[in-house]
Amino acid sequence: MTVVVWVADDTWQDCVDAARAFGGEELLLLHVSDHDVPGAAHGAFAGLFGRHPSRDPGARLDGLAADHASRLLEAAADRLGVPCTTSARVGRVEHEVVAAAREASLLILCRDGDVSHAGPRSLGPATRFVVDHATCPVLLVWPT
Repeated sequence: MTVVVWVADDTWQDCVDAARAFGGEELLLLHVSDHDVPGAAHGAFAGLFGRHPSRDPGARLDGLAADHASRLLEAAADRLGVPCTTSARVGRVEHEVVAAAREASLLILCRDGDVSHAGPRSLGPATRFVVDHATCPVLLVWPT
């Protein structure tokens, strides 16, 4: 049984705790960095300032995102405390999560919208897309 745990910036601790309690034979900790911000910086730099790759702020943002993902996945793996696999992806967050969970037995994710009351607004747009399109069972965790 493969369990994919979506390690999102604000809610990863609750997802990792749920994964630890649920268990599973094979655990995959997944972080996805959105490609929009570095892409916008690449495009703005090329359009406004010319093509000087050494000064492209998009490349710096790509590096910062990769470093952040690596540190977050390492912290999540430490908190999990059992052997696991990690994966850092870049792209449209909701599409990458659905793709990563395509062959999974379970996907664990956390509510990320307005959690002051139950209802559809307790899911952000990317989380709503994942819940609607995941092809495996989904464990939706309330944040603490």
